Amino acid sequence: MTAPQEPVDQAPESGGPAPAEPVTVEALQAEVAALRAELEAAQATVTGQQDQLLRAHAEAENVRRRAQDDVAKARKFGIESFAESLVPVRDSLEAALAQQEQTLDTMREGVEMTLKQLTAAFERNLLKEIAPAQGDKFDPHLHQAISSVPSDQPANTVTQMLQKGYVIADRVLRPALVMVSSGQA
Repeated sequence: MTAPQEPVDQAPESGGPAPAEPVTVEALQAEVAALRAELEAAQATVTGQQDQLLRAHAEAENVRRRAQDDVAKARKFGIESFAESLVPVRDSLEAALAQQEQTLDTMREGVEMTLKQLTAAFERNLLKEIAPAQGDKFDPHLHQAISSVPSDQPANTVTQMLQKGYVIADRVLRPALVMVSSGQA
């Protein structure tokens, strides 16, 4: 048998009443055991959360790496569709050059068919021409003025297109080269 435990004296708080019952060693041991159990539970929770954090970090790293791989592949193969559209155009040009005896009419007909193939390839790949007409307002985002000439047309209007421009999916690939009116002569 164990000897009866003596109550542990607790000093009353300043100005407050003394506790109604003295605290025993068994009560303190039970409280310490409960606190240890809470601590172990909290440590298990922290360990679990650290594991989840590490897994989430690893998953984020994997997603980042996959995204980088996708971007690299998109850069590498992004032109593939356009290239596939141009292969038949090249084939047609090579076939035309392989013909030994052609008339001017048959050659012209072949060139026109090849131009249609090229135009279809441009359309499939969102490549559109910029071809301002005489009198169109000069747009510095789409046109490049080569010179300014006196004209009967209002100032800052296109007087002549020297070379077509091209835009691909709303991004200027090459501006149209134009001559611009400087106003009345």
